[in-house]
Amino acid sequence: MIIRIGKASDNDYIVNDDHVSRHHAYLLRNEQGWFIEDIQSTNGTYVNGCQVVKKKICSSDSIILGDKYVLDIKSALRSVNDYSEDFLALKDVYEKYISEKIKIQSNNQFKTRLFQSLPFALPGVVGIAVGFWGNGTPQLFGLSLSLAICAPTIGIYMGAKQSAKIPQLLQDISNQFKIDYVCPKCGTFLGEIPWESLRNKKQCPVPSCKAKWVSF
Repeated sequence: MIIRIGKASDNDYIVNDDHVSRHHAYLLRNEQGWFIEDIQSTNGTYVNGCQVVKKKICSSDSIILGDKYVLDIKSALRSVNDYSEDFLALKDVYEKYISEKIKIQSNNQFKTRLFQSLPFALPGVVGIAVGFWGNGTPQLFGLSLSLAICAPTIGIYMGAKQSAKIPQLLQDISNQFKIDYVCPKCGTFLGEIPWESLRNKKQCPVPSCKAKWVSF
């Protein structure tokens, strides 16, 4: 893919700057990545302060055309409906959502089981204590009986209370996911479709958008 950059109206990305040539540079992409190529401009092309003829670049590089024009790679890509750089960022959004969802569900299962099973163990512990000290006292026997009756009920209540928190936690991360996991161009929510599956589609399925998600 080649994006032509310069002042002339026949460029893909038009730059309105007096120190940028009519046909100043190419932004190219192939299997090796992104490159910036100066096409014999008057005032040169610079990457991280060094003048270049052709150089491989990344999104963190500072690219200057002429004396001071700062080239925004994402803006240049959007000029040809290419949103691949923005789409790449959605991979982290999806992976974070799945990770948080699994974490909430796993923590809930552990805490619910703990709340529900621990109270059943307490009467047994007291029973062992009674056996260890002989016949025990009426007070100790009464305590053991009370625990045997009340503890399971308390455990079930605490487990249910813990489970009741989960829908709201899941709803909160789901709401944020619906805001973040959208087409970079049209803003359409992409559902819970894995990022890799969306990448295989290569472009937004919305007919009025068709933003390119993969450049090649």
